[in-house]
Amino acid sequence: MRTQLDELKTHALADIANAQDTAALRDVEVACLGRKGKLTGVLRGISSLPAEQRPLAGKLANEVKKALEAAIEARRVTLKDREQQALLRDEEFDITAPGQKPLVGHLHPVTQVQYHVEDVFRSMGFYVLDYPEVETDYYNFEALNIPKDHPARDMQDTFWLTDGHLMRTHTSPGQIRAMEQFAPPFKAVFPGRCFRYETVDASHEHTFYQVEGLMIDEDISVAHLISSMKTLLTQIFERDMNVRLRPGYFPFVEPGFELDIRCLMCGGNGCSVCKRSGWVELMPCGLVHPNVLRFGKLDPAKWSGWAFGLGLSRMAMMKFGIDDIRLFLGGDLRFLTQF
Repeated sequence: MRTQLDELKTHALADIANAQDTAALRDVEVACLGRKGKLTGVLRGISSLPAEQRPLAGKLANEVKKALEAAIEARRVTLKDREQQALLRDEEFDITAPGQKPLVGHLHPVTQVQYHVEDVFRSMGFYVLDYPEVETDYYNFEALNIPKDHPARDMQDTFWLTDGHLMRTHTSPGQIRAMEQFAPPFKAVFPGRCFRYETVDASHEHTFYQVEGLMIDEDISVAHLISSMKTLLTQIFERDMNVRLRPGYFPFVEPGFELDIRCLMCGGNGCSVCKRSGWVELMPCGLVHPNVLRFGKLDPAKWSGWAFGLGLSRMAMMKFGIDDIRLFLGGDLRFLTQF
């Protein structure tokens, strides 16, 4: 074994010394130390030696490996310096020309808004929770007061799996899961991705992002909801927002509302984003329906709460002045690098 290692070391050192550029040196390195290299083969063969010879053989092999690694690194430094000097002597090389700037990634615009929303709610004492994207019919519909024969299901045509599960159509299933997980009073938000099988246009996508909010306590009123929403929108858009609260029907809240904001794309004059109305529907909200509280194993005679479902994708459109939601999932770096 010693003779074999000595011969391998001698030949390898000679090959290292004879390498004339970094590419040739890399070939030598792979031939000696790569997965199928000569020294690697020797190391694998140690297990076939008698037990009393293995410690010494392993020690000698590691010494050779360290010697070769040191020789390769020293030769690499020498070759890189030589290549650099040759480049500097090249009359066509312009030392003042800017180098190639490495590409650096950054957060997606929707993710930026999501993190901002999470920070705002954390500052108000909310938990930030994460729940499954693949849901059961019970959590996605039944426990949210949407039984199988309810017409609200027609508005949430979704992607069903062969085992009876589905891709969640909203982040609202987190309401039931949170009520099962935490003893009241508590307040939490749960952001995430949602899926609906619907026609794609400038303001609708088959895959989009929401954040659900839930507060459970005694004697909760609509005033608590409006105060929290005002705080959120002021922090996100860094200005006083023109909002309106209008009645809206959602099976999991009673009373239910639609919270709209004045369209920031057109200033309320009407555009494709706001469907020429001057207002953008931002979030359904309301007081948690007593049936939903019962599904969450809470007594509606004692506990009450508010809930909302905020469209993160639409909020990102308003914040950054984006007029087509399809750009978020388009994968076009010309769009993403602007953020």
